[in-house]
Amino acid sequence: MFQRPSPNIALSQQDNSHVSPDEVETVVGPSVHVEGDFSSEGNILVKGMVSGNVQTSRLLTVESGAKITANVKAGNAVISGEIKGNVRVSDRLELTETARISGDISCVILAVEPGALIVGKVSMEGMTPEKKRTTKSRRRLTKLVDDTDDDTNMEDEFSEEDSIDA
Repeated sequence: MFQRPSPNIALSQQDNSHVSPDEVETVVGPSVHVEGDFSSEGNILVKGMVSGNVQTSRLLTVESGAKITANVKAGNAVISGEIKGNVRVSDRLELTETARISGDISCVILAVEPGALIVGKVSMEGMTPEKKRTTKSRRRLTKLVDDTDDDTNMEDEFSEEDSIDA
């Protein structure tokens, strides 16, 4: 009659992305339209409409059919509804197949299901590959320079085949 969930459940269900109603501090119900900015230190669940900036240090969940028209800042976020504004998430952002975002996204981890729509720029913060390559290249260049600091003339190390004719 009652079955246990299989261990192969979706990633969004394994972590704390979808929280129980007891863990949600602020709920904007499906018939509610909030106008104005608000912030919370707890989890926020949006089922209705919000016209104003939304900020939480914890989890923001925007359900399918819900709409936010403003900028959003959150610790983590699961978006199934629509956001018209920039989204800045300090950790993990999950976009489900019904998510619609018109604005720039900034996060560390991004999970996007097929069908989600993003109209804007996506920036994933943290150590970028360019920075890693630059650091590695500098070390290699420094080593090469240190290795050639002896009395050997660098021009002697190249043959005519190695030179490039202009």
